[in-house]
Amino acid sequence: MRSGLLFLASALVLCGAESNSVLIRNVTVHPVTAPDIANASVLVIDGKIADIGPHLAARSGARVIDGRGLQLYPGLINAATNVGLAEISALRDTVDLDEIGTFNPELRAEVAFNPSSEHVEVTRASGITSVISLPSSGGSGGRSGSIITGQGALMHLDGWTWEEMAVKRGAVMDMIFPQMQADVPRQYAALLGTPAQSLQEREKQYKEKLQQVSDFFQEARRYKQEKQAGGAGFRPNLRLEAMLPVIDGKQPIFVRAERERTIKDAVAFAEKEKVKIIIAGPREMGSTGVLLKEHHIPVVMGKTLELPLHEDDAYDAPYTLANEFYKAGVKICFGTFDVQFARNVPFEAAQAVAFGLPHEEGLKALTINSAEIMGAGESLGSIEKGKWGDLILTDGDPLEAKTNIKRMFIEGREVALESRHTREYEKWMKR
Repeated sequence: MRSGLLFLASALVLCGAESNSVLIRNVTVHPVTAPDIANASVLVIDGKIADIGPHLAARSGARVIDGRGLQLYPGLINAATNVGLAEISALRDTVDLDEIGTFNPELRAEVAFNPSSEHVEVTRASGITSVISLPSSGGSGGRSGSIITGQGALMHLDGWTWEEMAVKRGAVMDMIFPQMQADVPRQYAALLGTPAQSLQEREKQYKEKLQQVSDFFQEARRYKQEKQAGGAGFRPNLRLEAMLPVIDGKQPIFVRAERERTIKDAVAFAEKEKVKIIIAGPREMGSTGVLLKEHHIPVVMGKTLELPLHEDDAYDAPYTLANEFYKAGVKICFGTFDVQFARNVPFEAAQAVAFGLPHEEGLKALTINSAEIMGAGESLGSIEKGKWGDLILTDGDPLEAKTNIKRMFIEGREVALESRHTREYEKWMKR
């Protein structure tokens, strides 16, 4: 009886190993971090890349896939989304974003992530294997007025539970950096029902918010000291406990900063508080390029397919912005900062490439740069030995709209590319 159980257990382990072991042959491999390799093979064992090169032999019963004529790329990464946390914006019960409160560092996006979300399949169909899921929809001050909205998580887009899908829990601390409100003419203020404010009043409110943030960081440092002292009266505080990795420099702050002044103030704040930051969603660079390069601060670019920030900007200002940061020596990646258009991140990068960003940098911005900026460069973002087998098999360049994603693998497991979109298409084509 015992030997029978051991045999069954061994069989189950073997089946589990085979399910995420695969040999992909006769493809052009695009490692991203190294030159392309024509007519090569990639062997994935137990979910991780075991070997790359010509004439590889399958091992441990790995599936063999002939990809003759196809291209093999690392899975793409959308570095800023709300995927898994929002389903239908008009139904508040399906949206787990923008919690009330100015400082909510203890909130964790991965815990609320819905593995069964329709958006997971739809996003995946564009070749995206991982996303950063953020606990806020962003905007000026956030919908709830929050400044620190919680912790964003790096998630694989395949799995039965959020625990299976989490690549890096608490990858970033999401922060909507305060900015001075724009001047509203008195006639418009009356129509909007808001009081018109002078420059001095708006400047005062802005400085008060900055002081409020600084006070919260000081409170977190005092809490750390009390915890280390271990006095009898010490009481754990979940909110302040969540800030410890930030003030220790272990967890970067994902700083939403659209304007030049806000970016400069965010960098000054990071220097003062001795914390790591990532600038997220800038819509203008101004003179910040040198500053960001000097402080080794990366940038998550937002949508390029949008209108200019200022009415007197050049029509192509959003298209060329990524290249401006790149030419300044700033490491960049791309995010869509939403859920419904998360699938379009390859085309946001493609637009930047069409307006000056080198093609190889556009591809890196969707792969290895995203992984490194989010602290997962050792496991994601390129086709290298020892990394997860997150791969896409395509019939062309993933930055081209005409390219089809033929097959996808996450941790070596082949993932279906069906989605609500494809099911609806097939349904109505058969009508």
